[in-house]
Amino acid sequence: MRLASEGSGRMSIPGPDTIFRCQLDNGIIGLARENFSSPSVVILGRLQVGSLAVPRHQAGLAGFVKEMLMRGTARRDFATIHETIESVGASLHFDSDWHSTSFSGRCLAEDLPLLLDVLADCLRHPTFPPQQVEKVRGEIMTALEQRDYDTRRMAVLTFYETLYEGHPLGISGLGYRDTISALTREDLRAFYERYYRPQGMIVTLVGAVRAGEAIAALEGVLGDWQAERQAPQVVVAPVVRPTTIRRREVTIPGKSQADFVLGYVGLPRTHPDHLRARLADTILGVFGIMGRIGENVRNQQGLAYYAYSHLTATFSPGPWMAIAGVHPKNVERAVESILAEMRRLRDELVPAEEMADNKAFLTGFVPLSLETNGGVAGNLEAMEAYDLGLDYLQRYPALIESITEQDIQRVAQTYLDPNAYTLAVARPEID
Repeated sequence: MRLASEGSGRMSIPGPDTIFRCQLDNGIIGLARENFSSPSVVILGRLQVGSLAVPRHQAGLAGFVKEMLMRGTARRDFATIHETIESVGASLHFDSDWHSTSFSGRCLAEDLPLLLDVLADCLRHPTFPPQQVEKVRGEIMTALEQRDYDTRRMAVLTFYETLYEGHPLGISGLGYRDTISALTREDLRAFYERYYRPQGMIVTLVGAVRAGEAIAALEGVLGDWQAERQAPQVVVAPVVRPTTIRRREVTIPGKSQADFVLGYVGLPRTHPDHLRARLADTILGVFGIMGRIGENVRNQQGLAYYAYSHLTATFSPGPWMAIAGVHPKNVERAVESILAEMRRLRDELVPAEEMADNKAFLTGFVPLSLETNGGVAGNLEAMEAYDLGLDYLQRYPALIESITEQDIQRVAQTYLDPNAYTLAVARPEID
């Protein structure tokens, strides 16, 4: 099995012959790829616990717990954790989303054992020090206050709450003032003990370390992590696609700009139409200067400070949305112009030259994403998480090339209904 990078120092496209994969006895999946063109190593990982496990009255709990992982452990206090990492120029961060709690780290190859030891300590032995709980609570409350006065963030929040009304996907992962203020240290500890498990965890290591040594180091710090019982299964109801126009507005004092989000329930990453929808989204509002939407709404009409589209696809059907920042008087015209571009994508086949340009953009993006260890690790983690296969990146160009103009029209007709969308607007108060 060949595990080394190309002799020139340029990383080849990862595939089955250059990716080392194994499963530890406790269910952790380890992935490794060697790259000796630089002396560093990147660590990425994710656990199968996120905000979908949290009820509305405890919104923000998963993120709160994530913030506490580096605030004190059985072996290290807050200062020691950060001094240990910073003393060798390394980094370690945790994050969370609907489905996962993730982490990312970077260090010199010689410091990998140290960084892995700190990582394992934070994952396995957090102590939730009371003083740190209150410090983190204060930081989250400040972030919530900042969100309340940010038109763009409030438009996004309102959009999610309206599109996924009554569904856990519509609950803010950051939480709300009433929920964050009510959470206790016991709530944090109980959530951690209930859901943090090695089973299904993915850890990816890429850089200047032999793959076998990287996996052995991983096993040395996490291989004996055992949970007394399985985490309860999080059952989430299917998402119901709205069949009417839903519109909601919020006003924010002291602002001069309006931001809005217009969109739909999209599709999960594992859906067979994902790449077709991604190419359609690239055409609609990504390629060049924000695609057709950016060209029409921003460049030609001058209606927006920014305007683009974005398709979010994870384990759940995330939103397919268009986002714009405009002068308040231009909201309606900008909305109608975006809808016009969606109609055009539904009604007309994309010209061959435009298709070719957008395909080249998507296929050209892959080599660029592999120029860093972090980019390689991110691709490997996604391939494992979504069961794409270790040869996915090698098959990817052909998959994109096989998409037809008719495919683009079909997914647009399936997901972009100009008569059944959700619109959230955050604007200044009207005098």
